[in-house]
Amino acid sequence: MSVLATLTATATTSGLVPLQFSGDFLGWAIAFFIIAVIAAIAGFRGIAGLTMSIAKILVVVFLVLAVVSLLL
Repeated sequence: MSVLATLTATATTSGLVPLQFSGDFLGWAIAFFIIAVIAAIAGFRGIAGLTMSIAKILVVVFLVLAVVSLLL
């Protein structure tokens, strides 16, 4: 039995599941972007800047997790 087969059998019998990626971060980033645009239109520059910063962070987290999940 190869090492890969042993690791796969061990992972499935121990209840471990492989890394699964969902697009929740991208959805949250889009929501914060929409909030930022609405706040900017309404003239709330501080709130618009803050929500845009949060959206940028969430997009970066999404991209990092997407790359990791593609590699694994």
